[in-house]
Amino acid sequence: MIRKIRTYGGYFEAFMATLEEKEQEKIQYGLLLLKTQHRLSKKFVKLIRDGIYELRTEYRNNIYRVFFIFDEGQIVILFNGFQKKTLKTPVNEIEKALKIKKAYYEDKQSQNR
Repeated sequence: MIRKIRTYGGYFEAFMATLEEKEQEKIQYGLLLLKTQHRLSKKFVKLIRDGIYELRTEYRNNIYRVFFIFDEGQIVILFNGFQKKTLKTPVNEIEKALKIKKAYYEDKQSQNR
């Protein structure tokens, strides 16, 4: 199985630009797993809510999350990412991902007309 991985809105790229090379490599490894593996454990991927998932990455006692959705089954659309500093996923980051998801589907619908 090979999934297509795409980004939307430049949020993922902006997040990656804030990271050091080793942190980026670790996240890219998680994306490779997401791209090639049929199922991933909760160590790597977790459903947050309303169809939004998080890709979970740890590196040197830092925790990174990238929100994404599945679209058309085999396409993964990456949204915002952040460094997690608390036990619970920050509500503002979830809300941001929900807004991005809404904008993504609105853009997609307008392109299909």
